[in-house]
Amino acid sequence: MSRVLVIGAGGVSRVVVHKLAQNTDVFTAIMVASRTRSKCDAIACDIQKRYGVTISTAQVDADKVAELVSLFKAFNPQLVINVALPYQDLTIMDACLEAGVHYLDTANYEPRDEAHFEYSWQWAYQDRFKQAGLTAILGCGFDPGVTGVFTAYAAKHHFDEIHYLDIVDCNAGDHHHAFATNFNPEINIREITQEGKYWESGLWRVIPPLSVHRPIHYPEIGNRESYLLYHEELESLVKHFPTLKRARFWMTFGQEYLTHLRVIQNIGMARIDEIDYNGQKIVPIQFLQAVLPNPQDLGANYTGETSIGCRIAGVKDGVSKTYYIYNNCSHEAAYRETGAQGVSYTTGVPAMTGAYMLLTGQWSGAGVFNVEEFNPDPFLAKLAESGLPWHQIIDGDLEL
Repeated sequence: MSRVLVIGAGGVSRVVVHKLAQNTDVFTAIMVASRTRSKCDAIACDIQKRYGVTISTAQVDADKVAELVSLFKAFNPQLVINVALPYQDLTIMDACLEAGVHYLDTANYEPRDEAHFEYSWQWAYQDRFKQAGLTAILGCGFDPGVTGVFTAYAAKHHFDEIHYLDIVDCNAGDHHHAFATNFNPEINIREITQEGKYWESGLWRVIPPLSVHRPIHYPEIGNRESYLLYHEELESLVKHFPTLKRARFWMTFGQEYLTHLRVIQNIGMARIDEIDYNGQKIVPIQFLQAVLPNPQDLGANYTGETSIGCRIAGVKDGVSKTYYIYNNCSHEAAYRETGAQGVSYTTGVPAMTGAYMLLTGQWSGAGVFNVEEFNPDPFLAKLAESGLPWHQIIDGDLEL
């Protein structure tokens, strides 16, 4: 009997709950909770119609440890899947420790008042989770998440040493809006507009935002201009694979998207500090979020697909080798199955898969872990079975 509680009621949560409901042999009781219970009820209603599975719902403020603990003790889950906001990671982890519950998330903690991504806050929980005999799995989406598992799989089966890693993320879909973000606009814009950073020769190299870019060819999609960003999984991957000489992350953006982004920045709407407006304190980026299209509503008209993978170079048996492992995901297929677009799908399916690994005992251990620390084989088998098949190209041209 495995009871699972999902915190958050956005597009990723919708996918997670769908996938949990497809695996009721393991996930025998499911609850979804968020600040707005009506959003949870909508997900539960959809699941009941599609699968005949009953989902419990609840209202909770994930900023308040006491509320979380009360809910955890009432529902008594074995695992909490956190797909709320990254600002809330630490309060949810605190509540899990107090209530004696395992923890899994898809994005690392960041403070509200600074666009800063770093695992140090969550890694600091290592001793507390270990002493409690609990498992915390960090960053179990796609990137971070599957990209770490891909890297671990490559290290296990294809390399003695990994020297170069390029994570490449292409969204070649079209949502038919002039400007929209594929997940929470505040988090998305904060991520993209911070300085770029990559690992090379034992040091972090910092570059101006979006200043390094080049075309990259993506399978079944073609060439797309790709921009070097900092992404959180680089921090854990260079720690756990110390032979890396260079590690980078690339993401595609269209020119129309970048033009809108520049305007948003130039007029001050990307600011994350409070301003006074008619005697009220507002944060410009939060106001912007209120007027942009809701990422949860993009799926109905979304066409095209995503392509995310790892391009790796290194040595096996003294011989140089290249390896490319990736997944392509159709927005239309994701929407038909779950009512969510492909970016939510590629995050939600791995979150369920990580939960499946933990609750079936295939991933285990007391403490705080990044996904690349576990056995990649059963995860990738379950991932493919659950809607995200992966492909590999051995000794091809990595381009980068």
